[in-house]
Amino acid sequence: MLLNRFGLAILTLAFTFSLSAQRTLRTLYSPGKQTMIAVGLNKSGEIFYQIIYRNRVAVDWSRLGFETRSFDLREGFKLLGAAELPHDETWKPVWGEVAQIRNRYNELEYSLADEAGRRMTIRFRAYDEGAGFRYEFPKQDGLSAMTVTDELTEFQMTADHTAWWIPGDYDSNEHVYTTCPISKIDCTHYNKEYAIATQHIVRMKNVQTPIAMRMADGTHIALAEAALVDFGALHLETDVEKLKFKAFLIASADSTVKSVNTLPFHTPWRTVLLSPDAAGILESKLILNLNEPCKIEDVSWIKPQKYVGVWWEMHVGLATWDYEATADMMAATGREVKGKHGANTENVKRYIDFAAKYGFDGVLVEGWNTGWKDWFGKWKDEVFDFARPYPDYDIDALSRYAREKGVRIIMHHETSAAVPSYERQMDAAYAYMNRYGMNSVKTGYVGKIIPRGEWHDGQWMANHYWRVAERTAQHRIMVDMHEPVRPSGLHRTWPNWLACEAARGQEFNAWSTGNPPEHECILPFTRILGGPMDYTPGIFEVRMNAYDPNKKEVVHTTVAKQLALYVTLYSPLQMAADLPENYEKRLDVFQFIRDVPVDWDDTRVLGAAIGDYITVARRQKGAQNWFLGSITDENPRDFSVRLDFLPAGKTYDAVIYADGPDAHWKDNPYPVAISRRTVQKGDVLELRLAAGGGCAISLMAP
Repeated sequence: MLLNRFGLAILTLAFTFSLSAQRTLRTLYSPGKQTMIAVGLNKSGEIFYQIIYRNRVAVDWSRLGFETRSFDLREGFKLLGAAELPHDETWKPVWGEVAQIRNRYNELEYSLADEAGRRMTIRFRAYDEGAGFRYEFPKQDGLSAMTVTDELTEFQMTADHTAWWIPGDYDSNEHVYTTCPISKIDCTHYNKEYAIATQHIVRMKNVQTPIAMRMADGTHIALAEAALVDFGALHLETDVEKLKFKAFLIASADSTVKSVNTLPFHTPWRTVLLSPDAAGILESKLILNLNEPCKIEDVSWIKPQKYVGVWWEMHVGLATWDYEATADMMAATGREVKGKHGANTENVKRYIDFAAKYGFDGVLVEGWNTGWKDWFGKWKDEVFDFARPYPDYDIDALSRYAREKGVRIIMHHETSAAVPSYERQMDAAYAYMNRYGMNSVKTGYVGKIIPRGEWHDGQWMANHYWRVAERTAQHRIMVDMHEPVRPSGLHRTWPNWLACEAARGQEFNAWSTGNPPEHECILPFTRILGGPMDYTPGIFEVRMNAYDPNKKEVVHTTVAKQLALYVTLYSPLQMAADLPENYEKRLDVFQFIRDVPVDWDDTRVLGAAIGDYITVARRQKGAQNWFLGSITDENPRDFSVRLDFLPAGKTYDAVIYADGPDAHWKDNPYPVAISRRTVQKGDVLELRLAAGGGCAISLMAP
């Protein structure tokens, strides 16, 4: 419904609510009048809200409320008060895409009581780029705790928008995205994906958040959540006929219970990101702004970093995580391992030498500790020892060697989802890291969660991830979590939480159907909205038959696109994921990975269309150097990029890493054409991207 002005929206409220209920209606405008939120009670005391963006209804009248085990918070409400408050601050992130972030909104505190006197507040915040709201339950007589069985929050869409989504899998988010109208959402085909061992898809119309949508007029919407703390992750149940989404929370081991909370408490924020185009969704800081400020007093030890590591060689079958590759392990993974244990002293020294020679901060070592023989699919409570290396991994010598070379070893803690075991060992494991001068850890949660009945996306695990962030911070350790719930901006609160996986990463290209060329053009509009992803780019040998002639798997990009991913897929933690020998064969191309930073003062989205293409320029933290990345899906594209973001009066040395002649992600992925030229503000660069290709450019200030 198109409205000429917000006033017409107010007029429609009279037709929605009875005369007596109209007294409960409140409207909240964003500071720039781009967004309006309306909220009110109907004659039954049920709560409804509506969001209007740029004079167009973005979310039509939708229900709010809760069900608990003992009572319902769905109707019979009376309005106690509605206080409005403006807010405008600017804060500096410890690291990020920009040097500072403005947090400007208007807030409405909508306070309610039901017929039994139980009090609940819904807090709304209206931003020019969208809206956020959460439920708050104050401490009150006769109510000390709540057992939530359902959240009634709805998002009523106004038409059959195009949507980009993955299924509401309780246990995994490592899926390829589907693009279709809301009315066609159906997860049935995902149950044919056998590469995800722990997937649990029960409801065929459920999707995970964030979900991105495009309206017919080009307006973009993303439904997500912010500040996921002490609650289950927000999934959405789709009504494909009414074009409506309803909140769906992942249950605990008791399948009727979604959350148990002691009062006072509040839910995570339910967020609606809005933009007239796709680029605005990428530029929004709404999710980050809805999180609490940093809890760490001294952040001087938190440093973004690039790393290499003993990792890809296991995925391509040249080595194994286990000290002795057993028949059971190979049968469980379905992959024959012809190599040897990768995390041996001499091999790790080779990676340390490579990192020191080419300027990398760290070396990840997977498979260093005992337990890998029993890790996959065994569902055992005690598997790994996080302070006991394998016999061929000399941690004392390697720690000294890395220190002498100016490189840090990145610890790896694969828990096999035996979470209580990991929690019992955390303090000792982190102290062990402190002893050896290791300040970064990659955690993993492959498998079905122990205790049985819990899920990766449930409240129990959300609380565990928070505890890991908190405890690592106490030990001055940075953390990268793999197989967790998808992030919700908590890296503002815990900036030592550098990145997550929480999506389908690069490794799927090594041993499955892989990631289609559009995959990296969707992730920034969905999964990465909540926080950085450790995608592990930089693969130069993109055909797996280079390691085994019987392998048919390929990486679904050109090499030039692998370079561009360092700019388009934002993360303060970036891996040069390929083998050292593959980089040393192409040092001229490798130079871009060496040069590109991982921390930024400014970011400009120069062009974007979800699932099709992204072009981004970023300015290096504390410097005047700019880096540009442009990627496309399976279609070749030409772009003209005007360098208006450069400062006037300065000349830059541009090095352009483009898809070579006849490049194609499947037929000819290797060619990279490197050219150099001098540029300045206002110049235009013509980019030619191959199918599944990309372009990476460094713009170095003199």
